[in-house]
Amino acid sequence: MNPLSSRFIPNPTPCGRSRREFLWQVGGGFAGLALADLLSRGTPANAAAPGPLSPHAGHFRPRAKHVVFLFMNGGPSQVDTFDPKPALTRYHGQPYAGDAKVGSNGRPIGRLMQSPFEFKRHGKSGLEISSLFPHTAKFADDLCVIRSMHSDTAAHASGCLQMNTGSIFIGRPCLGAWLSYGLGALNENLPSFVVMTDPRGGPIGSASNWGAGYMPAAYQGTLFRSTGVPLLDLATPEGTSEARQRKSLDLLGQLNREHLAQRPGESELAARIESYELAYRMQTSAAEVVDLGRESEATREMYGLNQKVTADFGRKCLITRRLIEKGVRFIQLYSGGGHIEDTWDGHNDCIANHRLHAAETDQPIAALIADLKRTGLWEDTLLVWGGEFGRTPTSEGVGKPGRDHDWHGFSMWMAGAGVKGGQAVGATDELGFKAVENRCHVSDLHATILHLMGLDHTRLAYFHSGLNQRLTGVLDRRVIREVLA
Repeated sequence: MNPLSSRFIPNPTPCGRSRREFLWQVGGGFAGLALADLLSRGTPANAAAPGPLSPHAGHFRPRAKHVVFLFMNGGPSQVDTFDPKPALTRYHGQPYAGDAKVGSNGRPIGRLMQSPFEFKRHGKSGLEISSLFPHTAKFADDLCVIRSMHSDTAAHASGCLQMNTGSIFIGRPCLGAWLSYGLGALNENLPSFVVMTDPRGGPIGSASNWGAGYMPAAYQGTLFRSTGVPLLDLATPEGTSEARQRKSLDLLGQLNREHLAQRPGESELAARIESYELAYRMQTSAAEVVDLGRESEATREMYGLNQKVTADFGRKCLITRRLIEKGVRFIQLYSGGGHIEDTWDGHNDCIANHRLHAAETDQPIAALIADLKRTGLWEDTLLVWGGEFGRTPTSEGVGKPGRDHDWHGFSMWMAGAGVKGGQAVGATDELGFKAVENRCHVSDLHATILHLMGLDHTRLAYFHSGLNQRLTGVLDRRVIREVLA
């Protein structure tokens, strides 16, 4: 049986001529008021039963209603950002003699390399943060840094896929799709799941990182552009009136629903019906969200829209706040696009690379945190920061300031709804190669995010290929309890 088929059972018809029928007809007058309201908002009169994105409760009371995933594409270095390693200063320039298996694509493992960035304690908690993030550091008491993350791959494509879908293989639903499936949407006029990539390009693996996999297409992420028209081909065709477009959609919807009634298991068709209606409603709403002309000059300056280096990511962060206000559940922002130096992938010169990408994102992220607190959205919003893996504490050759991929131990942080801030969870070894204390797998992070959103990762399942599939897989994964407030 299709797991969604029960959501499309037709409404029962009135019984025969009886007192019940009389009450049904009398109540119809009251119900007509609601129908008139729906029609006035452009909702088709022949609307079907609730679609795949209709809101529904989770397994327990959620701590968060929204998630913002700040994806640092390319893999930021833990020892240069949130995991200070004084031993690297002592052993700087010496060859690495440990047993960590590092290196990608045959690149040489060079010598141990200290971080040129000063770490200082910030806030009442004294959380140590690199000088790369002077703005974000002001919110140290809100950050929970997980210093013991680890994953299963050293390659960017499979690393991004695992961070997004829980698997290194293509074709699985991503985290945002699972949240849309498990909880539905909070709004009628915008997608439940929005993605904004970097103007230099998307992540390796492209749309597979925000796809719905074997789930209906309704759950996949919607790619927004942060400038101009948010979605291509969204505008009404020239010469077509709104009334004519509505009439065409009503006819198309009627034909599709008649087709669906004979094939109740066709979830893809149900998703397509919903997508047509959502696109119609988005024609106004999406354009309004990305129109920042109504924002004050002070707000635009706070996000860095008046500076070239911060303008793009600042615009995406400001749009993110507006999307949250409109009820979008999951938003993913990418910093870095394409490959190597256009991302956080600092093979050639990790120092210059991180200076650039941190400068592009630090002020906008801090502005988003401040704005969420100002608008009262902080208590409902979970922020997640990190990339697909980390970087080695060694250089890639004698005198070369690049760092290679390190998936054995890296840092991410969480903040906001339900998170205990001002702390570091777990630890890597003395040099920063491997997670050695309270090791946290990528799937543990996913379990924790689902938990904060009111979902039990062991119970959130989708039947596919004869199995109840889960985001966190079949291995023994856990909620990182130390993160929780």
